[in-house]
Amino acid sequence: MDARDAELKKELNATLQARRELGEEYESALVDSFLEKVDQRIDGAVERRVRRQLAEQQMVVARGSRSPRPTDSWGERFGFGIVSLVLAIPLSAIGGGVAHLPGLLAAWAGIVGVNAFQAVRTNPGLFGRRHEGRGKDGDRWED
Repeated sequence: MDARDAELKKELNATLQARRELGEEYESALVDSFLEKVDQRIDGAVERRVRRQLAEQQMVVARGSRSPRPTDSWGERFGFGIVSLVLAIPLSAIGGGVAHLPGLLAAWAGIVGVNAFQAVRTNPGLFGRRHEGRGKDGDRWED
């Protein structure tokens, strides 16, 4: 139990003791007072969390980077590429052996599709975003 919980428990005990001393006619006012203190405590906790999250987001924006994602590593991309190439050999053999050229094309279309999906998943905006820059003379250029 942390200090805030102990403090809240102390407030509850004081409210119950005051109810015993004052009687049932003050019960509603005492409960309202206690609930107001609980609401203030909850509001303070939520406000602290929101401020912390906003500060973290501002730090990410200020650094000009995006939040790190556990699936966006060089090792994962490299491993996916290796596995894709290794599996391409038997898929090509099966597709070419069963359906000849159309089977081979279908197998490679699937391989390319899976790799394109993985590339877009790990790099959002890869195919849809255009990069802008400036040339040596200050003119804007796009690629």
